[in-house]
Amino acid sequence: MADPKRRYNRIKIVLLEKEKTNIWLAGQLGVSTTAVSKWCTNRNQPTVETLFKISEILNVGVCELLVAK
Repeated sequence: MADPKRRYNRIKIVLLEKEKTNIWLAGQLGVSTTAVSKWCTNRNQPTVETLFKISEILNVGVCELLVAK
């Protein structure tokens, strides 16, 4: 079972660094704000395809969105 406190991605941090909001990202992706919120709190993870879209939208590499173990 996965540790619920473990961080898997840095989407929330990168959004803050880029001065963007969950609402903005949801609009860019055409997904619900709930989906983005769940990604930012690590309750769910985006698909690999969506992760690549997020990296393009935020103009960062995919590796910057992932937390190293």
